[in-house]
Order: sequence, then C-alpha cells, then structure tokens
Amino acid sequence: GCVLVVSVIEQLAQWHNSTIKVAVERLCNYIPGKYQIIHHIIDREMNADVVCHSLKLCKQDPGQPLCHLYPPPKVSWFSTFFKATHCRSFMGFSSVCAFPLLANLCEKIKYVIRNKLPFEDVDGDKFSTFPTLRGYHWRGRDCNDKNTTVYPGRRPDNWDVKSDSNCNGIWGVDPKDGIPYEEKFCKGADSQGVVLLGDSAGAHFHIPPEWMTVTQMSAKSFANLPMAFTDELDWPQFSEITGFLNSTIGGWTDSLYLRLRRRNRCNHRDLQNISQNGMLTVYLSSSLARNQLLDNPAIVIYATIGNDVCNGNRDTLAHMTTPKEMFSNVVQALQYLDSRLPNGSHVVLTGLVDGRFLWDNLHDRYHPLGK
Repeated sequence: GCVLVVSVIEQLAQWHNSTIKVAVERLCNYIPGKYQIIHHIIDREMNADVVCHSLKLCKQDPGQPLCHLYPPPKVSWFSTFFKATHCRSFMGFSSVCAFPLLANLCEKIKYVIRNKLPFEDVDGDKFSTFPTLRGYHWRGRDCNDKNTTVYPGRRPDNWDVKSDSNCNGIWGVDPKDGIPYEEKFCKGADSQGVVLLGDSAGAHFHIPPEWMTVTQMSAKSFANLPMAFTDELDWPQFSEITGFLNSTIGGWTDSLYLRLRRRNRCNHRDLQNISQNGMLTVYLSSSLARNQLLDNPAIVIYATIGNDVCNGNRDTLAHMTTPKEMFSNVVQALQYLDSRLPNGSHVVLTGLVDGRFLWDNLHDRYHPLGK
C-alpha cells in the first residue's frame, strides 16, 4: 500500500511536470480530508521501496528475503537508508485506534466486520437503515429499525394488513374488495430471498483504476472513497448475486437478486451478502439472518472459491486447508444451513477454482496498477 501511494505521487509529479511536494499537495486535494505524507525522501530520487522501508512501514524479517517491488538501488540498500537519517524521527503512522476516545469505536467496527454484522442495528435483527459498515449495501434495507419482528425476508404478519412487516413495500387493504395487497399479489407466488456466503469475489472487491492512474485522477475520482473504505473496498451492491444497483464495474449488473425481484416484486429487499475478503471455508458466518419458522425460503450460494488454497501467510503450503479439512468444513456448513433455512430453500455449492492457471500466467508479472 505504501509503495503504491509513493509510486502514484511520483507519477503525478512526472505527469504534471511538478515537484514531489506539489504532487503530494495535489493528491491530498483530491482525497476527502487531509493525509500528510513525508515527501523529502522522494526528492532524493529513491524508489518507493526505499521510502517505505525508511518510514518503517515495511520491514525485512530475520532470515527472509527482502520484500521489494522495484529493483534495489545500485548503492547498498542499508547505506541508502542511512542517508535518509533525517526521517528517523518519523515513527510511522500511529493507529487512530490508540486514541482513548476512538478505542471503543474501533473495537465495535472490528467486531461488526469480523462477525459480518451491521454497525448500526438498533433492534438487533441483523438488518440496518445505514448503507455501509455492513449495512443495507450488504443486506436488504430495514424499514423499521426499532422493531425486531420487522425485517426483509419474513413471511408477512397477518398479510401485512396494518404495516409492512417484511419491508417489500406491500401492505394495506384494497378498499375495492377488502383483500390485503400482500395476499392479493404474493399469495402462492413462492417468494424467496437470495443469500451469498463467499469471499472477495462474492463481495465484489474492486479498486477503481482511476485511483491509480494519474491521467484520470481528479477530486471527482475519489468522491466515493469514504463509502468504499467503509465497505472494505467491496461493492456488494453491484454483486452478481446480491447486486441491486446497476454499475459498469466489471460489466453491467445482472444479479440473481434482481432477476428474482423482476419475476416477483414480493422479493424486494430480500438479499444477504455474507462475504468477506479472505473468507475461508471454516468460517461459515453465524450472521445468517433466517428464521426457519417465520421466514420465506432462500436460495443460498455458498462460494468460497480460493482462499483455502491461496493465503497470505509466509509459508503458504503450511497454511493451506487440506482436502480432508475442507470436506469437513463444507459438511459442517451444509449441516448448519440445513438447521437454519426454512423448508423449500436451496443451496448452490461452488467448488474451488483451479489456481494453477493463475500461477502459470501471473507468478512472474507485476500487477498493472498505475499505468
């Protein structure tokens, strides 16, 4: 991340034929809020690896090869660091969570992300009126966050004569014949929601290229930065399974949820995206919101498609999930779903991708961010 930011600053300076200092200020003006970056090291014509190691944002573990993206400088790596001694006083980026006033807030944010639960959920029914931080970008929007019996996906309470108990927007009685609208439109329609249990692919992880391509950068490019960060750099509202907004990110959204909704408006808002970047099969989320007795059936897509094989540990092989472990995890997950889903639900299980294709084609290439 540090190397990426420094590289972008260098490219900004080149593109606009400006100094590094002006490029930093330009980038800060693009980004909502001010983020200060030490710029005088870059002025010494050191590459981004040297800068980030000097700022102690990157480190070399004992006995491990040096992690770098650029060719090492011709002079000694450590003598280059030594020449940057004016940065030794810089102690790295202090975590905002170290401040007492923010500690509780940070802990709550960590909790909701770890457990894939909404940050704002007054009634505790796992549905929210707030878009990000696991809010309604991830699950159907709650229409009454003060009533735990009102949420998307439940079977209507007394055909929703008096109020909208399932948040699909259909309630009340037709004055012409006295039949509740929910009964008239939705009875026998086999309403069902859609749930995704997955990893970054299902969460629709995406870094906009205009964030990294200096020729496209502007204040407008970063306008959605706060939303993207509070959605963990995921865009579940555009997902192929639970997307409810049209987008050109990765192609036009044609999600399973939208198809169900087009066929049957009674399915409005009945979606749950319980995905997480790096999700493993062992972590089937208990944050699934489905009552076996009160709710409509659901189509559940269970797709953790690669993190059991490709992980971020130093010794990847040692941390791979074995076939035996994965089989056990999947069976436990299916048993859990069987105990929680209403009758008539379906589970679609997606297998792992063949990672050999990725390795064979990408192992010796740099990621093309920042043209």
